Amino acid sequence: MIKNLVRGFGALSLALVPLLSAPAAQAAPRAEVMTLADAVGLVQATEEDRAGYTRSSFKHWNSGEDTSDGCNTRAEVLLAEAVLAPTVEAGCKLTGGTWISYYDGQEVTNPGALDIDHMVPLAEAWDSGASTWTASRREAYANDQGANVSLVAVTARSNRQKSDQDPADWMPPSPEAQCRYVGEWVSTKLRWQLNADDRELEALKVYADGPCEDTIVRYTPAA
Repeated sequence: MIKNLVRGFGALSLALVPLLSAPAAQAAPRAEVMTLADAVGLVQATEEDRAGYTRSSFKHWNSGEDTSDGCNTRAEVLLAEAVLAPTVEAGCKLTGGTWISYYDGQEVTNPGALDIDHMVPLAEAWDSGASTWTASRREAYANDQGANVSLVAVTARSNRQKSDQDPADWMPPSPEAQCRYVGEWVSTKLRWQLNADDRELEALKVYADGPCEDTIVRYTPAA
């Protein structure tokens, strides 16, 4: 019996060695929560420079978060944001489904009528700091599903009206969408440590100190 106890303790000790010697798992980045005004105050001011920008500098759409589902990032965002799920056919072809484009309040039942908008457009991201990033980081930004505000399914018309403009020059036509939009814009800038020029910051402050003063910003820094 003593031999069995010794053998048992020896096995237990061996089993514990990897647990005791293994390095602690890296903690996930902590989500930050604050008022819009406080969040705007964290965005760094800088001069913007679009020199060297090309859309191809940001590889998209890639194979998405689930590389085994046969769907690219665009399709995965459409699936995630559908209020009525579409049918997924071979090759991740989506048919049917219903979406609400929050920029303009439109209900859409044809996935082909939707664009996946980068909340902070690729050109604006380039101006604001992404020009110094590696190609892999720019790809991660362009396909970011780690935050549900980075990419949004909206009508092609509203997305193309927005183009690469910041909130100093364009806001969603639906008044009900504007505070949400400003909050998500600032959240994305902070998540990716992007800067803003003076006109952009002044526009954001107008919303933060006025109609959107109760808006809460949540973001988790990108890895």
